[in-house]
Amino acid sequence: MTTTVCNPTRRHLLKGLGAATLMSPFASLPSMAKSQPLYIDGLSFLPNDINDVRASKLNAFIADISDIEAITRPDGSTNYKRTYNACIKSIAKANATIEAHPEVYRKGLIGADIELAVKQQQTAVFFQIQGADCIEGDTALNHWQQLEAFKEQGLRILQLTHHFGNEFAGGALDNNGETSLNLPLSAKGHTLIEALNHKNMLIDVSHSSAQTALDTAKASQRPIVQTHGAARSIVNNARCSPDEVIRAIADTGGVFGVFMMSFWLTNNSEPTLKDYIRHIEHISRVGGVEAVAIANDFPLRGQKNLLALDNNNSEGVKEYLGWWHSMRANNVLGFEIEPQHVVIPELNDIDRMSRIDDALRKARFKSSDRDRFLGGNWARVLHDVLI
Repeated sequence: MTTTVCNPTRRHLLKGLGAATLMSPFASLPSMAKSQPLYIDGLSFLPNDINDVRASKLNAFIADISDIEAITRPDGSTNYKRTYNACIKSIAKANATIEAHPEVYRKGLIGADIELAVKQQQTAVFFQIQGADCIEGDTALNHWQQLEAFKEQGLRILQLTHHFGNEFAGGALDNNGETSLNLPLSAKGHTLIEALNHKNMLIDVSHSSAQTALDTAKASQRPIVQTHGAARSIVNNARCSPDEVIRAIADTGGVFGVFMMSFWLTNNSEPTLKDYIRHIEHISRVGGVEAVAIANDFPLRGQKNLLALDNNNSEGVKEYLGWWHSMRANNVLGFEIEPQHVVIPELNDIDRMSRIDDALRKARFKSSDRDRFLGGNWARVLHDVLI
């Protein structure tokens, strides 16, 4: 059994706090316990149908508002790069969407916007970009100016990389053709971490290499998160995080959002809600109950193609096979196992949060821990960082 060594100035402080203290920003709210706990999703997207927001029952969510360019890499695989120009346009479009629906949305700029959204029966939305490729230029000054431009437009969470590395960070799927690489945070990456800390922006290590995530946890003076991921000890795939990364994130006071992509949740032929709960249980054991959070990584209503197929995974998985096989050809960890599914049918649904709540209850998690997992932990971190 591995002994966990924690950062006494961060994680031990959290463990010394009771549930009421952890969720103290919401202690004065009208009792939501009569209807539901605080529901916060760690990663989704602004829907085309505004009615999906109400139907989701979310009090807040982190929304990827970036736009991409498809880039063919030298080995023939595809990466999706978030450029500055594409993302500055996409964030303006997202702002227009939020502003057009004040009866539904509240733009999330600081953590306190969550409680204001609850009081006003809105859903707080915090803008995120999946990849620091959007920060361009040759100098730290260029990077600072572009980061400031994004913050002025409402960006509050920046993911360091998406699958593959960039000038700042190593990617989870980086490979040299023979063995998986584990690239560290670069010198430019360290400078970017300093800038994000200074600007009170939340750092996301989803899709990062394990070493980059560990380096980021050590370098950051504020909590970091993995908005969406899974545990490698359950599914041995490069996209899933080893326990040392889960612990490192927890030690910063951050959270780890367990996502819905089922081929990274189980290698069983039929994915179930129990597979999702298994990852929550594991994160809780490794990182503590303060580290567990919920993420989606699909649209609010669910993965569109699978919904059209009535969640027929055997058909739906076909759209992923070409990409999956390109990773296998490069010997990326875990891609030798053929995926058989994409979604857990029970969770590929607009009502997923209450279904997770019910499953946690059946798994005998106490109510205070369920409240943390479903939204309390996200609320705490967003309050800690976004000030």
